[in-house]
Amino acid sequence: MTAEPGKATLRRRVWPQSLTPRSLAFRVVAFSTIWAIVTLIVIYTVIAALYRETSERGFDSLLSAHLFNLIGSVGVSQSGTLTGAPDLGDLRFSEPQSGWYWEVEPISEGLTGRLRSLSMTQSVPSPGIAEAPFNSSFQRNYITAGIGGEELEVFESEFVLDAQNRVARFRVMGNRSELENEIAIFEWRLFTYLSLFGVGMIAINAVAILFGLRPLGRVRQALAQVREGTAQRLGGRFPTEIEPLANETNALIENNRRIVERSRTQVGNLAHSLKTPLAVLLNEARALGGDKGRIIGEQATAMQSQLEHYLQRARIAAQRDSVVYRTPVTPLLERLVRVMAKLNTGMTVTFVPPGEEMIFAGEREDLEEIVGNLMENAVKWGLRRVTVSLAAAPPVDDHAMLSIVIEDDGPGIPDDKAREVMKRGKRLDETKPGSGLGLAIVSELVNEYGGRIELGRSSLGGLKAVVLLRRVE
Repeated sequence: MTAEPGKATLRRRVWPQSLTPRSLAFRVVAFSTIWAIVTLIVIYTVIAALYRETSERGFDSLLSAHLFNLIGSVGVSQSGTLTGAPDLGDLRFSEPQSGWYWEVEPISEGLTGRLRSLSMTQSVPSPGIAEAPFNSSFQRNYITAGIGGEELEVFESEFVLDAQNRVARFRVMGNRSELENEIAIFEWRLFTYLSLFGVGMIAINAVAILFGLRPLGRVRQALAQVREGTAQRLGGRFPTEIEPLANETNALIENNRRIVERSRTQVGNLAHSLKTPLAVLLNEARALGGDKGRIIGEQATAMQSQLEHYLQRARIAAQRDSVVYRTPVTPLLERLVRVMAKLNTGMTVTFVPPGEEMIFAGEREDLEEIVGNLMENAVKWGLRRVTVSLAAAPPVDDHAMLSIVIEDDGPGIPDDKAREVMKRGKRLDETKPGSGLGLAIVSELVNEYGGRIELGRSSLGGLKAVVLLRRVE
């Protein structure tokens, strides 16, 4: 697509849906967790920076105070020798290689002697003035390596000692490595405490969010009950934020039920309105007799059959996609098996239940008609045993399916005759009672529900009828 000249083409970048988590709880918990982590990192950074700044300022203030104390404790003798016994009030200046040193050395001519702290067992290098220049107060500070390999921060000043303008250089050195170790220990403790606080805060946050979203789970359970047919509407009290959703859902369910009932009523009215004219046509055809009467009767019968067929299709189509019509299968099959066993005392009718509950996506009466016809056929043709089993089946067209298998130990049906018995009115054995409509009705109902029926040979020796129908997950 080419943009018109002079007009800018706007493109909106769409974020892939596969990268977006579908869980609302996961989104909220993840967002709050990320926000908590970012907040704690910012807090950690700010506190650590403030602590470092304060510690370094205090360290520099201490060295500066020691420097002025050292300057005030040193003088010059009559012979031009540096004199004094400085006591800076810190025992670390007396411990050898402690990293805390002071030193006074002469600069001017005519000034001799050198004073050092007891801790300073050898000279500490000093950078040139070009590398670390003095400020306007004739002071400078720099970082250098200590006697024991530690890092030292040095405060240095040049000071005039007497009226003869004799100048000495004063240096006070502090163990910078100790300061860094103290800062590192503080930062580690701060990290540990904030991490524990963050984990607790995230856990409490997650619990609070999940607890706050529990009403949505209740709504889901209520909707599942409506879908399964165990409830007609969403019941219970919901929070203010969710109550409008529940009310609208109930209104939607009620409206859907009214539409279905209205459709069924209209279908019933149509059936009743056409029954009388068709009955009149059939009676007149019988009274007329002959070829014309036969033709009229056949056409009227065909019309009646088609009318019943399409009325049934309309009814099932109205129910199939409705959330109202949901039928638990296991109780229905258990009841039908009990009824068949009582009506046929010489026949062993057993039911093999599934490992989980199966919900048929349709009306109970239709499922009863499907299974009832197949079980009647099995009992009629079986010798001593009929087995009914229920299980989940592989999905068809992204729809979950259930499988109902009915087997008997009768003579069965030849493979080449399996399709013929599904036709309306077709009977393979005229000696058995029946109209030949049972399997045809079953086939039509199964097809209308989007299912499938398969006939084959049973392991018991007779017929095996497998019915696949849509189920509710």
